[in-house]
Amino acid sequence: MSVTFDMDGEVALVTGVGGALGSSVANAFLEAGATVCGADVVEPGSEDFQLSDPDRIDFHGGDFTEEEDVAEVVEAVVDEHGRLDYLLNIAGTWRGGDPIAETGVDTFDFLFDVNLKTMFLASKHALPHLQDSEGAIVSVSARSSLEGGEGDGIYRATKAGVRLLTETIAEENLGTVRANSVMPSVIDTPMNREMMPDADFGEWVDPADIAAVMLFLCSDAAAVTSGAAVPVYGEA
Repeated sequence: MSVTFDMDGEVALVTGVGGALGSSVANAFLEAGATVCGADVVEPGSEDFQLSDPDRIDFHGGDFTEEEDVAEVVEAVVDEHGRLDYLLNIAGTWRGGDPIAETGVDTFDFLFDVNLKTMFLASKHALPHLQDSEGAIVSVSARSSLEGGEGDGIYRATKAGVRLLTETIAEENLGTVRANSVMPSVIDTPMNREMMPDADFGEWVDPADIAAVMLFLCSDAAAVTSGAAVPVYGEA
């Protein structure tokens, strides 16, 4: 059974739009007819920018760990398009390999900034506009955030924070803005393949499949779903 969504006339903001998952989410919302605005510290034209046709989106350069940048991007989106319906918090990264006793505070600061602070700031500044449109937020947590684990405890803590902030936003905006998160395991991205060349890539999750779930969570089909942490594990 095929499923299609009609988001014509609606506006989505995707953070981390130049990455593997961000570009897949942008494509999913474009195919549904939405106007897609993307934000990233990586500019189109860079070899690290993975969205194949950036001209199809309204791109805004910005560092979402800086509140001034976030405020400027959100206001620019609303000024240009007159509304904001969906926020997709994709910006994030992974670092690990060391136990807590050997982890530098710079790694702690970096991961909390990129994974959690970006989600907090984007949500904070988008919420007034999402309240006006009765829109939705979907953020990226992680399966590993459900428990502690050796070597990447800081990463897990940041993604647990994403999940808990999502539940808080949902509670604070009952009946107005829906907020949900998705929990991937290992996403099939070029960076992950490079980092784990001996892994079984067939067990990993295609970014397009995660994007489809995020599109669903923003749609009217998920109108009764808020505060959820949705597994998108695949077979991993």
